[in-house]
Amino acid sequence: MSFDTLTHLAQTSGGILYIMAVLLFVALAVSVERFWAISRMLASAKGWIRELKSHAHVDVKQLKAKVDDDSDSPAAQVVIVALQHDLADPLDHFSDRLEEAVMDQAPRIDRGLWMLDTIVTLAPLLGLLGTIIGMFNTFSALSNPGAATQAVTGGVGEALLATAAGLFIAVLGLVAFNALNQRVRLVMHQLERIKLMLSNRMYPHYREGGVRPAVVTHNGQAVRPAAQASAVLQQKMA
Repeated sequence: MSFDTLTHLAQTSGGILYIMAVLLFVALAVSVERFWAISRMLASAKGWIRELKSHAHVDVKQLKAKVDDDSDSPAAQVVIVALQHDLADPLDHFSDRLEEAVMDQAPRIDRGLWMLDTIVTLAPLLGLLGTIIGMFNTFSALSNPGAATQAVTGGVGEALLATAAGLFIAVLGLVAFNALNQRVRLVMHQLERIKLMLSNRMYPHYREGGVRPAVVTHNGQAVRPAAQASAVLQQKMA
């Protein structure tokens, strides 16, 4: 198919096919970029899960070394929040901070998917609009004296090409969108697993690589190590 033929078809559809070409390019670009990015996120998350599974209790120094090698991934960002947290706080605070870290990564993981969702809906509608415009131009030719029937039917076929192009782009976009959505759910599931594994292994047994001292409270006041609290009580009794 020559360039002149493609130009004629695009003009027959009222220029809609030019927009279709842009939509197809955007859909392909978003799909390729997201597949590549999410694949890297999945691989990183699986690596963190294997690392955490290999320890009954977390090795903070080893996690810090791994964070230095993989600091940009969503999984590493969750681990960084865990390492920066003060484990003297209650466990529910620790879990809430990790949940917040997971939610912070959600927009980064599904970035750009809204464009695919829009293209899936928009492409068939634009195709239908291009067909209507093409049909209008074709049947307008019937008002001209001596219009050939073959030219009219050929114009109808050219007009329907816009609908076919819209459906083709929508099908490709829908397949890519659903596949990417599934991979996004997998990444979020892996982050939730990392969050739970960090809670089980970091809290409350270890802090900065060592055993966390026992703590007591008195009437909801400041937390003190048990040995210090006992010494204070003995002084008061004396």
